[in-house]
Amino acid sequence: MIVVNKEYWNHLPLLHIAPAPKKDQPLPVLTYMHGFTSAKEYNLPIAYLLAEKGYRVILPDSLYHGEREEDLSQGVLEMRFFDIIKQNLDDIEMIYQELVAKGLLEGNRFGLAGTSMGGMTTAAALTQFSWIKTAGVLMGSPKLTQYAEYRIALMKEHKPDFPVSDEEVQNLLEEIKEIDLSLQAEKLFGRPLFFWHGKQDTVVPFDHSYSFYEEVIHLYKNPENIAFLKQLDSGHKVSRFATIEFVNWLEYQL
Repeated sequence: MIVVNKEYWNHLPLLHIAPAPKKDQPLPVLTYMHGFTSAKEYNLPIAYLLAEKGYRVILPDSLYHGEREEDLSQGVLEMRFFDIIKQNLDDIEMIYQELVAKGLLEGNRFGLAGTSMGGMTTAAALTQFSWIKTAGVLMGSPKLTQYAEYRIALMKEHKPDFPVSDEEVQNLLEEIKEIDLSLQAEKLFGRPLFFWHGKQDTVVPFDHSYSFYEEVIHLYKNPENIAFLKQLDSGHKVSRFATIEFVNWLEYQL
């Protein structure tokens, strides 16, 4: 039996999923971050599959999403995209500390993964937290500065009255560089890392993740610790095939 509890950790709304008989015992943990304009509930399938295998899964709502949603226009929300990622990092650190304090984490078996914006958060978190043992980036970009430039260019193209000055853009890019995994790949430290991306993705460029994978694979003494799964016919939506493959890979690595 799998239990799904809605909880609030330091006012952060999250879903806590675990096998019922071991819910209060130390378990390996995956925290999974949702994508832009999504919410924690949308990742229950992957949480259920992992809980069946004996894992604890934490699904938090990101800033301005789910239960933390505010009355913001789509345009304003888009302008705060990178603020959300930075807040995600604070939330992840708090979740880890709470897991340790509550005695719910088995050893150092803490994994982090996410979809799209959640995948970008995961890559960014690897530059900040050495206690992340295993990570998964599903259709996200580990090249955060490059993705920011790409996203800003698109916004300028569609909004002639783009409300951010060149100086503000430059300041933002400098901040992002501090959490850009592609600029500090040495911080991977050989930690297991899984990528999935659809070749037909028109939202997050496929090349961001695949070129990064090709650039860092030589850093891994054990090639089994880094994997890239691509689907030629998939766009910006995680397939069931991707979900199953990630769950199986995570069971081996975490």
